Amino acid sequence: MSPFVSAPIAAIATAPGRGGVGIVRVSGRDLGAFVRGLFQRDLTPRHAHLLPFRDGDGEVLDEGLALFFPAPHSYTGEDVLELQGHGGPAVLRRVLDLCLRAGADLGMRLAEPGEFTQRAFLNDRIDLAQAEAVADLIEATSDAAARGAMASLSGVFSARVTALADRIVHLRMLVEATLDFPEEEIDFLEKYQARPLLQGLRDELDAILAQTRQGVILREGLHVVLAGRPNVGKSSLLNALAGDEVAIVTPIAGTTRDKVVQEIHIEGVPLHVVDTAGLRETDDPVEKIGIGRTWQEIAKADVILHLVDAGAPDEDMDAGIAEKLPRGVPVVKVVNKIDLEAAGGPGHVPGSAQDALALRSQAGIDGTLRISAKTGAGLDRLRKALLDIAGWNPGGESPWLARERHLRALQDASDHLQLATEHAALDDRVLDLFAEELRLAHDSLGSITGRFTSDDLLGEIFSSFCIGK
Repeated sequence: MSPFVSAPIAAIATAPGRGGVGIVRVSGRDLGAFVRGLFQRDLTPRHAHLLPFRDGDGEVLDEGLALFFPAPHSYTGEDVLELQGHGGPAVLRRVLDLCLRAGADLGMRLAEPGEFTQRAFLNDRIDLAQAEAVADLIEATSDAAARGAMASLSGVFSARVTALADRIVHLRMLVEATLDFPEEEIDFLEKYQARPLLQGLRDELDAILAQTRQGVILREGLHVVLAGRPNVGKSSLLNALAGDEVAIVTPIAGTTRDKVVQEIHIEGVPLHVVDTAGLRETDDPVEKIGIGRTWQEIAKADVILHLVDAGAPDEDMDAGIAEKLPRGVPVVKVVNKIDLEAAGGPGHVPGSAQDALALRSQAGIDGTLRISAKTGAGLDRLRKALLDIAGWNPGGESPWLARERHLRALQDASDHLQLATEHAALDDRVLDLFAEELRLAHDSLGSITGRFTSDDLLGEIFSSFCIGK
């Protein structure tokens, strides 16, 4: 271990700004002498001591609680000292400087972002998926996300992945033993029921994949872009979904010149809804910039809601926009302002087929989503459609929070098990290929918990943490 990694570290562990309580955290090996130097006494492990925090000249910087957690029973697996004092920024900086000066002989330095959690991972206190869940729990913006992050942090996700990896190891052992003794003429695939075992592995992996997809949705959310020509009600729909006046609404075409982003939650799933400038031909240079940004947002969308106006249809213009929307991205055609149809828009005849169509659409019979952002009609169906596109299953088992890299690793493992199944469909002459696919599947699962992880990936993960965690 390099001196930089093994040196003691210190940082303010509470969020920037003023607060009732602030915490300075120190972690390192053999900090007993350091603690005695600070307080001129030993601290009882895992007991709170009310003490003055004095500098080298004896001046009292603050008074608060000091807690000492000897290794290995601490967050990082090393000796950890926590000083809990008043939460003023100036006070915390002085206490942190006190610790850094007192630990200078030990090489104590300011912690990097996420370094406390990284040390917990390196010291086998938690695995990599649990370490990521620490950051996810801090960043959770809904109750569902917080519960999912806590499930990951408690090891639910890791336990499922590890149990599956252990089952793959068992099958690998049987294969390797057969390859080591080729003179024994046995039909390995039949004798050890390798095909049923492999199918059981694939079934379990499919179940884990399904829950992980839910966890990724719960963490990442969906990037939903509202697109359409001017004045079709995009801003009104954003306000209706958000339950607040977050976008300016006027009857003047071209009111929205730039994107407006609002995060909303449906069944705990975060949706990043983007209101955009209306799409049309224009000579206004400012509006042109806004329309260019609209197309940029559309290119990044997970879901596109293409709004059209039920009260003032323009089929040619709407069809032209639809033709330019990217392929491969779910597009939901949303007919807005159905309240104008029912209330008597241009050319309305009471009791006509137009009224019947409005009534049918509000009952959910029509093939397109027809809504009124003004009255709220059809919004529940729109919310459900967005969840359906996300693949959200609120009636299923509660998901753990997961990341895109977890999903990729699981999919890689699934692909390798599929290849192993194809080899198993032949005969024992391809056992070496069968064994190799099992090994690769096992390695893919190991990358989730950190058993097989590159240093570059670790740096990328922990650099996204806040300092002090």
